[in-house]
Parts: sequence; structure tokens; C-alpha cells
Amino acid sequence: MKLNRTTSFSLSAALLALTTAFLSACNTQPSSNQAAAPQGQTTAPQGQTATNATLDQLRVVFPSRSGATEVQTKANAITTLLSKELNMPVTAVVGDDTAAVEALKAEQAEVAFLSSRPALKAEQLANSRLYLAEVRPDYSGGHTYRSVFVVRNDSPLQSKDDPKQNLEQLRGKKIAFTSPTSGSGFIFPVGDLVKQGLVENRDRVKEFFGEVTYGNNYSGALQAVLKGQADVAAVSEYALKDPYITPEESKQVRILHAISGVPAHGVAIDDRVSADLRGRLVSALQKLNEPANNALLKDLYNSTELVNIDHTSHLAPMQTALKQAGMEP
Repeated sequence: MKLNRTTSFSLSAALLALTTAFLSACNTQPSSNQAAAPQGQTTAPQGQTATNATLDQLRVVFPSRSGATEVQTKANAITTLLSKELNMPVTAVVGDDTAAVEALKAEQAEVAFLSSRPALKAEQLANSRLYLAEVRPDYSGGHTYRSVFVVRNDSPLQSKDDPKQNLEQLRGKKIAFTSPTSGSGFIFPVGDLVKQGLVENRDRVKEFFGEVTYGNNYSGALQAVLKGQADVAAVSEYALKDPYITPEESKQVRILHAISGVPAHGVAIDDRVSADLRGRLVSALQKLNEPANNALLKDLYNSTELVNIDHTSHLAPMQTALKQAGMEP
């Protein structure tokens, strides 16, 4: 049975667009090739039940992330491979994280590439779980990365060995967060400030800083620092290069403070997918790790590998950061 499924929910315009795309998608001619089930998470975790073992298609939602281009075309190439491996139609649809979660909840999708906070929401609303995480060359932890406070090279603020003393320097300064919903650009930075006893929760952040603004994306937050409109910006470590800022601009900034362990984006699979099909799907997705197919994965989101992860362990740092910041998934 689904968890928290409500029939009274009114679908957003984004979800309606997803539904239309699903209904109009063309069938893919499958091959007879099938992948073996991988070791690891091939059975439903405790509390999760695979309720439908007779799905005749899979619908995968690919988010249109910042910096990603031609997502639909690249996603189509990946689902074509999956269709051949699974011997069944697999459809690719592009939508943001919110639409992806709503599609899983409304049973309009079975699979979605999600960042960590939406993945928690997908678990809460649809009992979907992450089975794979992305590895990128610009993630310092492989399938985790760092949230960083960034200043100009000529800033009087200097990194200190003690985390609390390091962050204490920011009292009364102007900060540009990425957005109020960003993991690395708000939730983890605020969580760390709470952890160090400098603020009580997200509602007290403005009492600590002299001015709080939001760049709406990594580039916007970094530009505020580069232009002298803010003393410090909170972003992901991988935002310190193209396509977020130019190579010349990257030479003008440095990391003042870093927070490790931000969970990488991953692949969520709905509990309506049977254990057998889920195992074959995970194996098929990991075909993208092979040299012959790896360009498809790298071209999509700059990932080089999809690795098996435990949903709960992988997302635990986000759960903790949310709790520290006084926020819900």
C-alpha cells in the first residue's frame, strides 16, 4: 500500500504537463537483452512493499538542473538504453524536483533523478527510495560534496582551525545564500551555524548577519560577492567553476569554511516497482558506468558513475541539517 496517498490532491500545472508527455510518448521497440539483478538492495526495505509486479512500462523523470542543457534529448538516449536492457518501454520526461515528487505520488512516474531534500519528500509522500547516487569529478566525497562559504581573495576574513571561530567572523557581515530551499546553499550552512551555537534556527539568521540576500542560484550568490554586494556567499563546492562562474572569476574567490557530507543526487524508485524489476532496473542503470555508455551519463549531469547506496544512511546528513535549521523535508 502507498503511504500518505490522498485522492484530494490537486496536481500542479507542472504535473499536468508531465502527464501529457507520458500519454503522448512513443513506444520503444525493445530487445530481448536483460540484465541480471545486482547484489545489494534487490528486496523491499522494511516498511516498503512492492505492490505491482506487472508494470508494462517505466516512466523516468529527469530534473532540468542548473547548468544542464538539452536534457530531454540526453534523457531520451538513456531511456532508450534502459528500454533495451529491460525489454520494456521506458519513457523520459523532464520536470523540476517538485513535479517529479508529485508524479511519483500520483503514480504518473516510477523513477526519478532527485536531489536529497526532494528524495526525503518522495519517501514521505510516495514511499519512493533512493537506490543509486551520482558520482561526479567535482564532488570531493565521490557521492557526497561540500557546502562552502566563499569570500573574495582580498577579504579580511581568514580561515581558522576552529569551526566556531571561523563562522563567528561572519557576525554582522552581508551574506548571499543561494536560495531558501537550497541544500548546500542554505540548509547545510544554517545547520552548521546552529551546530556551532551561533544561531538558534533559520528564523534567527537575520539577527546574526548584518544583511541576508538570496542569489536565486549559485551564480547569483557568487556574483554578489564578486561585485562587492555581499561579504560571503553560501554555495556548493562545484559552483566555483564553469558554467556558474568564469575561470577568471574563480581566481578571484576562495573558500573560507566548508561543510562536508552533503548527499549527492540519486535515483529514486517507487515502491510499485517489484523487487525483481527494481533489481534489473538498478543493474540496467549501472550499465551507464561502462565505457561504451558512460558518455550518456556524463553528458546529462556531468556524473561519471552511479553507485549503490542505502537510502537512509545516504540522506541522514540532510535529515540532520534540516532538523538543526528547524525545517521540514
